[in-house]
Amino acid sequence: MKIIDIRTMRGPSYWSVKHTKLIVSKVDLEEFAGTWSNGIPDFPAQFMQLFPKIGQPQPGGISGRQSPKHAPLNEDQLNDGEPLGHVIQHVALELQRLAGMPVYWGKSYPAREEGVEYVVFAYQEERAGRRAAEYAVEIVEALCKQEPVNLKPIIDELHEIREDEFIGPSTYSIVAEAASRNIPYIQLKNSSIIQLGYGVNQKRIWATTTSFTSHAGVEVAGNKNRTKAMLNDAGVPVPRGTTVYSEDGLRDAIDELGFPIVTKPLDGNHGKGATIRIMNWEDAAAGLKAAQEYSRAVIVEQFVEGFDFRLLVVNGKLIAAAKRTPAAVTGDGSSTIKQLIDKVNEDPRRGVGHEKVLTSIKADKHTLDILEGKGLTLESVLPAGETLYLKSTANISTGGTATDVTDNMHPYNVLLAERVAGIVGLDICGIDLMATDIAVPLNESRGAVIEVNAAPGFRMHIAPAEGLPRNVAAPVVDMLFPPGSTARIPIIAITGTNGKTTTTRLIAHMVASKGYKVGFTTTDGIYIQGVQLQKGDCTGGQSAEFVLKDPTVNYAVLETARGGMLRSGLGFHTCDIAVVTNVAADHLGLRDIYTVEEMAAVKGVLPRTVRKNGWAVLNADDDLVYAMARTVDCRVALFSMRDDNPRIQEHVEAGGVAAVYEEGYVTIYRNSYKLRIDRAAEFPITLGGRAGFNIENSLAAALAGYLAGFDKDEIKTALRTFIPSATKTPGRMNIYKFADFEVVVDYAHNTAGITKFAEFMEATPATRKIGIVSGLGDRRDEDTLGFARIAGRIFDEVILRQDRDLRGKSAEFLREIMERGLRLDKPDLKIIYIENEPDAIDHLLQHTPQGGVGVIFTENISATLAKLDEFEKTSAES
Repeated sequence: MKIIDIRTMRGPSYWSVKHTKLIVSKVDLEEFAGTWSNGIPDFPAQFMQLFPKIGQPQPGGISGRQSPKHAPLNEDQLNDGEPLGHVIQHVALELQRLAGMPVYWGKSYPAREEGVEYVVFAYQEERAGRRAAEYAVEIVEALCKQEPVNLKPIIDELHEIREDEFIGPSTYSIVAEAASRNIPYIQLKNSSIIQLGYGVNQKRIWATTTSFTSHAGVEVAGNKNRTKAMLNDAGVPVPRGTTVYSEDGLRDAIDELGFPIVTKPLDGNHGKGATIRIMNWEDAAAGLKAAQEYSRAVIVEQFVEGFDFRLLVVNGKLIAAAKRTPAAVTGDGSSTIKQLIDKVNEDPRRGVGHEKVLTSIKADKHTLDILEGKGLTLESVLPAGETLYLKSTANISTGGTATDVTDNMHPYNVLLAERVAGIVGLDICGIDLMATDIAVPLNESRGAVIEVNAAPGFRMHIAPAEGLPRNVAAPVVDMLFPPGSTARIPIIAITGTNGKTTTTRLIAHMVASKGYKVGFTTTDGIYIQGVQLQKGDCTGGQSAEFVLKDPTVNYAVLETARGGMLRSGLGFHTCDIAVVTNVAADHLGLRDIYTVEEMAAVKGVLPRTVRKNGWAVLNADDDLVYAMARTVDCRVALFSMRDDNPRIQEHVEAGGVAAVYEEGYVTIYRNSYKLRIDRAAEFPITLGGRAGFNIENSLAAALAGYLAGFDKDEIKTALRTFIPSATKTPGRMNIYKFADFEVVVDYAHNTAGITKFAEFMEATPATRKIGIVSGLGDRRDEDTLGFARIAGRIFDEVILRQDRDLRGKSAEFLREIMERGLRLDKPDLKIIYIENEPDAIDHLLQHTPQGGVGVIFTENISATLAKLDEFEKTSAES
């Protein structure tokens, strides 16, 4: 068995609109093709022995997604017979779950190739999902061959990936809260920074620091001496202490403070390098050494008796309080300390790192030093009932536990916490204090504030070992996006086989004319406020994210092509308006899309992402596009080149909205009313009404603008001021008028596109029509033949060239099939073969007669336009 193709979906895709994080793999079953689970001796029993709880919820997870909607795989199913692709799917999911990533959704089905299966499944961390795909195939093949399988190193590796990639429980809780409010998020590349919202409305979080977190506040909290001085001046109880740099300074501090003391690095965090309750010189020296691993300057403070409490303040309000207990074991009179640790770690709530509510206890060097200081080893037996603390701090990440005590807080202590956060200047503030009882005012219990933390962890509050979990992420999101504010920007997305780039540019022009700061993507680049920032085909998910991440953009218009949807999914989960121009036979046979109906299913992903009150703008003249209305969960508007289209009439009579081309006008229909925008011939892009396909694109753009809230005059003005040119619409109906002839540059590259272009050429008078055409290697032979046949009908003479990238086919083959198609209806058509495009253009410019029209279906748009610009300049000078 082997994986022959693997893709990662990061947004709505052909495989699922709802499940946006998917691994899509094609698996060649090779010698096991056609074999099911019941056709392999002992397979069901061995499989269940390896995965005894496959698909069952894992207790103790922090994500809250512990209940699968799909039944787990069981031995009875395997005995009855399951396709091996389905088994691989379940194994890939189970491997991730065993490594602390609760994912459940998947599907599998046969590919077109014999013995090949599609295996599609959810992932939490991308790199772990791809490795799970590889391991799942290896494991199922090993079981089929009755070879041994060792899961431990596999799960350990996936665990490591999870810990490296996971954004952490605190960040996750904020992201989950934002998502529950329909606030979109993007994880910025190669970082743990999360963008919440889009464009100008975005906010960012990094762990639990936010766009509002004060740098000065972080600096104050990071310097413990400065923090303590500020709090002391404000009347907040703090322990007495000093800063030392050497053992001599430590001796002086002990002479002044006495035992017990605490040592900790001046710039430390998360309890790193801290040692508490030091009672003698040897431990003090060791504490100094431990602290100086993190900071040359070491704080020496009085040890304050009491319990360790963490108070969380968000946006000036106390949100939660937890009592923290260091990792500990309690003796039973017979078990060794190591055995007691192992027993504690058997708690299903404990896992690796941040995997579960609690972290497993590790007997690291710090623990061994504590044991040594007490004259113990891991093999020592604790008396029954004796509690041994294994860490000097109560951090959850080192195995500590937390108990929620929010409701026990004395009002004095609530006020104290809120004052501390304000004094230090933090929007999200973790305050550590020692007190015998949090229900007693701190100044009466001889307690003290020990430390103030920027970016405090939320884990102890969202999933305490005891007490009530607190949704501490909610006030963070409230702070970032107060009631009445918005996290989104309007998104209009466009797809289709032909016309989507022009429609995108029309809509972007209309939106910009209204005064918005527009970001838009097309097949020729990414544009922010009219400036091209990236060149090339930018119609995939990454390009969409580029626009949505830009902090200056307040409106997005996104061209969305099938390639991106099949390669990695959309770059957004929902949009406000989706436009589908048409679906035709193009790119069939690529990425396993073989029929026009399958292509329609790909294009149909986009309207299915429209928000409930948004609009799907569909072409009523196209059967496959019109059928998409049945799959969407939003409002539908239709456009048509025919005012007598029965679909339009039925839709409008039912109260729907439509745009039609009637009596030469682009007209909006709503109920029984007509809103005439303008004569289509007045729009420069229609070339006086000759370019019917651009009338159709104008219909789609006008309808989208109307639904977006633009009025008639705004739409009319935008369509009248959109001038097709090499800069505005590169490669789309660019017309060069020279002294004796015209040249048209266009991107028509499929049968449907050239068919509509032929209508324009029929309406264009010329003494002779000459075209430069080529065959494309990534089209089916029948598509290439059909394209050539229509080109042969259009032109009196054809210059046949070759693309630079033949995409798997030979130049000889493409030349032969193109010549055959060109002469199907015109056996005597004059064909000149010039392989190189620049040379072909030179020939066209030299041989187009007076009153003639030359047409260039170009591969390299920028080079072609530059060549024509130079010719125009030279002609003018001569």
